[in-house]
Formats: sequence, C-alpha cells, structure tokens
Amino acid sequence: MKGLLFIETDGEKVIGGSLELITAAKALDAEGTAIVVGNKTIADTVAALGIPVTFIDAARDCDTLTEVLSEIVKEENPEVVLLANTQLAKDLAPRVAGRLNLGCVSDVTGINKTDGKVIYTRPVYGGTVLEHIEVDGTAIVTVRNGSFAKPENTSNATVTEKKVEISADTIKAKIVDTIKEISESVNLEEAEVIVSGGRGMGNAENFKLVEELAQVVGGVVGATRPAIENGWISRAHQVGQSGKIVAPKLYIACGISGATQHTSGMTGSNYIVAINKDEEAPIFEIANLSIVGNVTEILPIMIEEMKKAKAE
Repeated sequence: MKGLLFIETDGEKVIGGSLELITAAKALDAEGTAIVVGNKTIADTVAALGIPVTFIDAARDCDTLTEVLSEIVKEENPEVVLLANTQLAKDLAPRVAGRLNLGCVSDVTGINKTDGKVIYTRPVYGGTVLEHIEVDGTAIVTVRNGSFAKPENTSNATVTEKKVEISADTIKAKIVDTIKEISESVNLEEAEVIVSGGRGMGNAENFKLVEELAQVVGGVVGATRPAIENGWISRAHQVGQSGKIVAPKLYIACGISGATQHTSGMTGSNYIVAINKDEEAPIFEIANLSIVGNVTEILPIMIEEMKKAKAE
C-alpha cells in the first residue's frame, strides 16, 4: 500500500499534527513518502524520522499547494493521501479531491485495515456518533490532531528534490499578511503531560487542585465537558470527541468516570493514570495505573510529593 503524507509548515517548523501522519501510515503498513514544501531544513528534519521525503521549493499558498499536491498524486497514484486536519488542509484536501475526482474524508480520528480494506473513523453529530467510512480508490484524508502518537527518531531516510511547473495563471490569490488571533493559548495537542479534571472534582475550588498538579509536573490542564459546562475552566481545555484529541506521554485523569465522548479523545496517550472513587469506573479499563479513592484527598498528597521530589 502506497501513501503520501503532506507535512504542513509555517515556513520555519512543522505545524499541526503533521508528524503524527507518519505513525498513521505505519499503522496501515503503508510505504509512505512525506511531501514538504518550501523549507529544505524541515525536509531533512522529517527524513530523520525514518520516512523518505520529496521536497518541493515552492510557495505555501493554497493555490500553489493544490497544483503541487495534485501533480504528485497523479504521478504517484497512492492508495491514500494523509493531511493533518488544519485550516489549510480543510481547504486543500477537497480541492485536490475535486480536481482528481477522488474520495475525501475529513477529521478522521481512527484508521484501521481489516481484510485488506481501510476503514476511516470520524466523529459526527457533535461527537455523539462515530462514523466508519470506506473509500473506493485513492482517498484524500485529513486526520484530527492528537489521533496518533508522534513518531520516534529512527535512521535517516532520503530527501529527493522535485520540481513542479506552476503556471502564474493558476494562482488566484496570495497571502499579503498574517495576523495571529489574540486568544487563550492552550496547546493540548503538543503537550507531553496533561492533567485533566472531570465532574468528580465536585466544584471550581477543587478543580484548582488539577491546575496546581499540572503546574507542578510541567503539564497542561485538560477537562471533560461537564467540568467546562459547570464553568470550572474554559472550553479551550476540553479533551474528547467534541474537544481536542490528544496523545501525550502521560495523561492523569482526575475524577473522570470514562465516558466514551472523553476517552476517545485520549486513548492514544502513552501512559494513563486514573483517580476515581468508583472502582467500577470505565476509565480504569484503559488506565495503566488505577488509584481508587477520593480525588480531593489524593491530589494534595501527589502535589506535595511531587514538590518534594523536585526539591531533591
């Protein structure tokens, strides 16, 4: 199975969940090739993760990228083209699919290969239902950030430079300036440690224990939908089908029962610690370490011990 992976950059670094696409391709046993446009240094960095890279020295506007990606897809004829589900990809993927008359699946959170068939899973109806999709022929697929783990460094692969002729007539728009929106910055997708709180925290005052533990361990605060709806923390911290899909090295679930809407957003975590007073809580079924007890009594002890360990 042949796959193309579009690695999105901002000109200086890889952005979105693009590197997770390497793990997704390996899950399909696909012979993947990464496509990097505009920065040769980034191409070398991606190749160090063990995947061959095709580098194209071109602009990164959507019109140009549509031409570049369409040309490569026509030449390579892959079974799947993977993109991170960013704002750019939401524009780019359907353009390429429409131009080449290919199937397009967006916001995918799971990919499985069974009996030679590839099934793409994505949440619909506000995350209350999971949809399973099979595509005939080449599929253009955008993958939600955090759905797969980031790859580890392996042996270097090759970087091949390719030239794609682009007519000036095809460029209908150009970027003249980029202004970053001033908003609360919560980078859950990139976090290595996440401490999340749920309904079991009880109230806003108790939820501060989650925030304190996150600060002590150098992590980011996450939350379930009930915690957000109760006003304990902003929606930017939500983890789950209707929030962020995450895959940190360590995920600490505090007072979280383990509803599917939440766990589907964090099961990609490398190590899960769950704290809940209900020993039958579903969260314990996926936890690597289960702590049964009152979370408001356990967290202060954890915080104190973590502080002592850091001081030594």
